[in-house]
Amino acid sequence: MENTSYFKIRVSTLVPNSPTTFDLFIQLHGRQVLYLRAGDQLKPEKIAHLDRADVFFVPEEQRQAYKAFIFGRLNDSELNAGEKASLLRESSLTLAEEIFEQPDVSRALNDSKELIEQFITFMEQEPEGMTHLVGLSSHDFYTYNHSLDVSIYSLGLGSVVGYSSEELGELGRGALFHDIGKRNVDVEIICKKGPLDDIEWAQMQKHPQFGLRLLTDYGCSEAMRACCFEHHESFLGNGYPQRLSGQEIHPMARIVAITDTYDALTTKRSYNQPMSPADALEFMKTKLAGKYDPDLLDAMYSVLFRMREAGAAS
Repeated sequence: MENTSYFKIRVSTLVPNSPTTFDLFIQLHGRQVLYLRAGDQLKPEKIAHLDRADVFFVPEEQRQAYKAFIFGRLNDSELNAGEKASLLRESSLTLAEEIFEQPDVSRALNDSKELIEQFITFMEQEPEGMTHLVGLSSHDFYTYNHSLDVSIYSLGLGSVVGYSSEELGELGRGALFHDIGKRNVDVEIICKKGPLDDIEWAQMQKHPQFGLRLLTDYGCSEAMRACCFEHHESFLGNGYPQRLSGQEIHPMARIVAITDTYDALTTKRSYNQPMSPADALEFMKTKLAGKYDPDLLDAMYSVLFRMREAGAAS
């Protein structure tokens, strides 16, 4: 097993007292050590001692078995829409992490199709599902967490304004890769705890161009490229990199501009405390007045209202 490759899964996707269909490994001293064989059960008391975000490792050749396991749980009639939404997001986080750690951009783009299709299918099968999903942000800022949440919020907002399944696919993938240009920004700047200085900020502002170049090189659609290149444009015309205004900004990029800011405001970072969803939207509407498409910002309030209803019902 020395040459075996592994992928990560989160503890929260496992079921106590239910046989697994794949082997589980843990990492000790840089090596994978067998923890549970396929067919064995994970006891509740063992899961109780683990954090939801802790990970196990599964051999790559058993990936299909894990996918089938998750698919089976998502179709379990005993789980409600909220539980299924949580399971889908938790199982998707590790795939999102893989996508962003994947040096092969072509494979990352290909893997993203399946990821976004899962969310769209879930939306179609569970009318309340997306409402639950948009309320599940981890409130921790990592590139893949942030990008996945922006994608989920964008799908929620896109569905509210009437996008088709095909359009949602483009929007979801465009939102997922909106920050891919940060691959070309110094990691010290990306990971800096605190505000950037002028020189650092100048480099950070180049990430839309870097992203556009990457997505163009790999033949991505105009919509995906726009989500990446235009998500920091402002309706007022004072954004970057092109200083576009109003209707000049691609409609999907206008959605990502809102959901990107919303996630940043509601996410805990080293230098700021997260706002509540309602406070974040009010801040965007008042303190950042005029920066966003007003019709889409109003629609985002509709998404928030559905979140509140779902929370009250659960």
